[in-house]
Amino acid sequence: LTSMDRDGTKAGFDTELLKKVNELVRIPVIASGGAGTVQHCIDAVKISNADAVLAASIFHFKEIEIHHLKQKMKEAGIEVRTI
Repeated sequence: LTSMDRDGTKAGFDTELLKKVNELVRIPVIASGGAGTVQHCIDAVKISNADAVLAASIFHFKEIEIHHLKQKMKEAGIEVRTI
């Protein structure tokens, strides 16, 4: 679920939109649009119950390393895939 209003802004995911959609559908919801920090990704899962997060800009511009994000999410109690 991409929040086009936030896509590329690095201002965080639209957690309210994600929560509402997650309550209405019975399929996995992937948060997309707005990832700017590790905490944004954690919040998308913890607050909005997103099944996964999608991030691009933060990796393209080398602001966050993928292994660092995965480690922090794992420390927050979120299941992550290993590489």
